[in-house]
Amino acid sequence: MFIAMNRFQVKTGSEQAFETVWATRESYLSELSGFVEFHLLKGPVAEDHTLYSSHTTWASKADFEAWTKSEQFRKAHARADNKTGESLYLGHPKFEGFEVIQSERKTSAAA
Repeated sequence: MFIAMNRFQVKTGSEQAFETVWATRESYLSELSGFVEFHLLKGPVAEDHTLYSSHTTWASKADFEAWTKSEQFRKAHARADNKTGESLYLGHPKFEGFEVIQSERKTSAAA
């Protein structure tokens, strides 16, 4: 498995707009072979930003890389910024990719 994460430092006061962009976007992820799941995570609040992370799980790194080269990826990222064109972020999102080397899950865990 492969986990792809993007970390976003969202400007203070822009949190709702950021969450709305994600909630109303077409992701097209389910159209891709190897896609497992997606999470949008909200993290700690700092003086000038709130930390968010998008987190996708893929069957393999090759499946993730195929996503990044797909037409679905281009369509999903066509409106990465808000409608006014003003950035909601401090700096650029930071990508982090991880190959899963060990996993454990409770079989009766709720989704």
